[in-house]
Amino acid sequence: MTDSLVQWLAQQLQTNTRASPKHCQTVASRIAEEVTRTCEQSQRIQRSGDVLGWGYHLAQHRLEQILQYYRRGSEGGRLELHSTLSAIVYRYVNPPNVQSSYGARLQLIEDFLQTFYLETLNALRREAQLPPTHSPRSLLELAEYLAFTERYGKRRIHLNRGRSQQLIILRAQTFAQQQPLDLSVDLQQASDGKPNEGGSSSGDASLSQVRDRIVDRAQDPTDDLLRRRIIEELITYLDENNQSACADYFVLRLQDLPTSDIEAILGLNPRERDYLQQRFKYHLIRFSLSHRWQLVHEWLDADLDHNLGMTSAQWESFLRECNAPERDLLDAKRRGDSDEQIIQQLGLSPAQLQRRWFSLLKRAWDYRND
Repeated sequence: MTDSLVQWLAQQLQTNTRASPKHCQTVASRIAEEVTRTCEQSQRIQRSGDVLGWGYHLAQHRLEQILQYYRRGSEGGRLELHSTLSAIVYRYVNPPNVQSSYGARLQLIEDFLQTFYLETLNALRREAQLPPTHSPRSLLELAEYLAFTERYGKRRIHLNRGRSQQLIILRAQTFAQQQPLDLSVDLQQASDGKPNEGGSSSGDASLSQVRDRIVDRAQDPTDDLLRRRIIEELITYLDENNQSACADYFVLRLQDLPTSDIEAILGLNPRERDYLQQRFKYHLIRFSLSHRWQLVHEWLDADLDHNLGMTSAQWESFLRECNAPERDLLDAKRRGDSDEQIIQQLGLSPAQLQRRWFSLLKRAWDYRND
């Protein structure tokens, strides 16, 4: 049964994805092995008299799950899984006899799922007999991992007296029992904490402010829509610039995972992770101060209508330090002149305009934060 399943699954994956034949064959083999193992271990399937039919039925279900996550893309697939699992465990992550606010419970869910995602990655490595350093390297492998995580969390664990429960609920209940009883008193400090950057100090105020706002979980609905848009556009920007590794790192940073967990999931040593982190910081700054500066500054309440986020006194002092061409550029941007108009007015090339505006925004950001 395994060989025929592999051939069928590989063909389906090649038809419905853009993955290479090699990746399709590898993932198809893992699906077929899991399905074959399930059929062999299930007494109900063995007694059915149609083991082959059951095998194709289970394989079809797993295939549809993977394709569903694949079609949603890297970020969309992660968000879909996170939403699904959050809904399942919402009632169970709260410490016993403790009344928590909605925001506090969301914080607990985030903390719980961070640990659960690492557990499922280790379970996938173990069950598929993969090396301990294995992590998803392509969109197809990521979709395979997300689908496996959903199935793993929904597995029924048999308890005493004929009862059963989903594995993720049991994990959530254990997590809740381990929380201190006064946890719900004030979770604001946890939300204010800065992500661990592996012990290195960025020293970059622009990166810090954008990052802190991105990972902030206490947004109002309007701000959250803008936040999601920035996340989506940043991931698109990274993918378009062949920085998929930076996009993966960014998604893990959104979950506020410890550095050690990020290294384990991405299969990196500390030096490789530090290099990836520096590369991400570079692209984040380019995105924030050049590629989509208007969107980011609007989100931070630091657009031109707000004097680039400065107080009136700071703005006047900043303008005094600018030369005449720089003040002319600021005035033109504030009026809403197009780049073509500014190029003609100031006698600049497009590249010169881009460099000059990037430099101005960077200086303004540093000036405000200093």
